[in-house]
Amino acid sequence: MLALGDAAVTLEFGQTIGRETSARVLAARDAIVAAAIPGVREYVPTFRSLTVHYDPAAIGFADLAARIGDLSLEGAASAGEGRTWTVPVLYDGPDLDETARAAGLTREAAAALHAGQTYHVYMLGFLPGFAYLGDLPEPLRLPRLDVPRTRVPAGSVAIASELTAIYPVESPGGWRLIGRTPLRLFDHRAHPPSLFAPGDRVQFTPVSAAEFDQLVRGAKST
Repeated sequence: MLALGDAAVTLEFGQTIGRETSARVLAARDAIVAAAIPGVREYVPTFRSLTVHYDPAAIGFADLAARIGDLSLEGAASAGEGRTWTVPVLYDGPDLDETARAAGLTREAAAALHAGQTYHVYMLGFLPGFAYLGDLPEPLRLPRLDVPRTRVPAGSVAIASELTAIYPVESPGGWRLIGRTPLRLFDHRAHPPSLFAPGDRVQFTPVSAAEFDQLVRGAKST
C-alpha cells in the first residue's frame, strides 16, 4: 500500500497484466466498497493496482491503511460478475486489410476472429470512457501503427498488442482501426457517464452496412 499524495492510496497486486491480477484488483475494490469506510470518495482500478481517493479532513492515511488492512482483499474474485455488453460492429476499418494480411487471414476471417471472443474490461483510461479490453486472439496481437493518426473518429473499433478498444470520442490515436460501432461509449449527462466498467464483459457482433446505418438512424431518433 503506497501513499499517493495526501488524499489517495494505491494498492498494488503484482507486476503482471492478466485476468487473475485483474480479478484480485476488482475483489479488493468490492471489499473496500462493501466496508463503506467514511471519507473514501472514489476507487480507480487499473491493470494491476487500485487507487483509493479519500477526504483527508475525514480520515487520515494511517487510519485508512489500518481499515483497509483489516479487510480480506483476497476473497472471491469479482472479475466474472460484471455486466455483459453486445457491441454491433461494421468491420470496414482502414487497417482491416493490413491487419488481416499480417495475421495470415482473410478480411472476413480476421473480423470473425475478433468477434469470436468475449473480452474483459480491465480498466478505463486515456480518454473518458475509453475501456481497455482483453485479450485478443494471438494472430491479431499486432503492434501499434508506426505513425499515429491525428484524428480517429468516435466509435472506431481498434486493436493494439493484446488489447482491443473503442474510441469514445474523436481523438488522436495509434491503434489499428478495424471497424466502427454506432454505440455511444461516454455521455457526461449519464450516471455513470461511461458505458463500460472494469470487470464487465464485451462481445462484438458483426453487422452489415445496412444494419449499421439503421442503428445510426435509430440512435439519432432517440
